[in-house]
Amino acid sequence: MDDHHDPRLPLGPRALDHRIVTALRACGANPRVAGAARALSRAGEHGALWFAAGFTAAAADRPRRRAWLRGTALTAGAHAASSGLKRVVRRPRPAHVEPLVGTRCRHSFPSSHAASSAAAALAFAALGAPAAVPLAAAVCLSRVVAGVHYPSDVAAGAALGALTAGLGLRWIREGTRD
Repeated sequence: MDDHHDPRLPLGPRALDHRIVTALRACGANPRVAGAARALSRAGEHGALWFAAGFTAAAADRPRRRAWLRGTALTAGAHAASSGLKRVVRRPRPAHVEPLVGTRCRHSFPSSHAASSAAAALAFAALGAPAAVPLAAAVCLSRVVAGVHYPSDVAAGAALGALTAGLGLRWIREGTRD
């Protein structure tokens, strides 16, 4: 056993998750970083940012309206799947750091913010909105900086979202021909 081990942190593979949360949450001590993390976390709450973007694009891009709505539906599906899985896994949120934002659920795995963000990034980028990718990455990172998710929560949520949208890419593209 390491003589310098913090007894509040687990040993083994989960220790890395805890160390990363601790390090990134420390970045949130900077008021600008904290403000950005809070804003991104709030914008991503229940997929709101992505639903607003998808519906706005559907209204603005009438020839591909169905494709945008399908991408938005896949984003909603990823969020719902993540929320359901979270109720099954029931992993507690990080308790060793002070969170920057409140949460409505005390469970963290997988991150629903990450699931909806990754789904939207993949779906919307396929429709010609590549800015969705860095924005989605920022939303995902904000959850760890805010101290409400472990990196593995975010990675699992992002994988679930990417899988959901990836399975639906053909359906999205068919929406451009309807």
